[in-house]
Amino acid sequence: MKYLHSMVRVRDVDASLRFFCEGLGLKETRRMESAAGKFTLIYLAAPASPEAEVELTYNWGSDEDYGSARNFGHLAFEVDDIYRTCQHLQDLGYTINRPPRDGHMAFVRSPDLISIELLQRGGHLPPQEPWASMANTGVW
Repeated sequence: MKYLHSMVRVRDVDASLRFFCEGLGLKETRRMESAAGKFTLIYLAAPASPEAEVELTYNWGSDEDYGSARNFGHLAFEVDDIYRTCQHLQDLGYTINRPPRDGHMAFVRSPDLISIELLQRGGHLPPQEPWASMANTGVW
């Protein structure tokens, strides 16, 4: 058996690509469009682990409410500098729902409310402001 990917449904391809590619640094590996099935599949991967992909599924013309249920859980990514990554995402306009107060873990949500866990590579960084004093925002 071989792990292939995780799939998440998205409502806005451009907004999702901005978050995952510009925000998190994932790279698009391939794309498939099906006129018959009325969907687009976009595969993304982190540069350090290109074999573990995230599949974004866009169903054309769908107004289905994907909700914000937490039964999916989250996607997790290891980052080189959690503070720099969170600041970059915040500068792009994303809310850091669970700031990296401990220098190790943070949560942010994609435009489609998918929880993303960010984990500091190599252990904890020393606590740093403004993150150490930030409260949680919303849910993740």
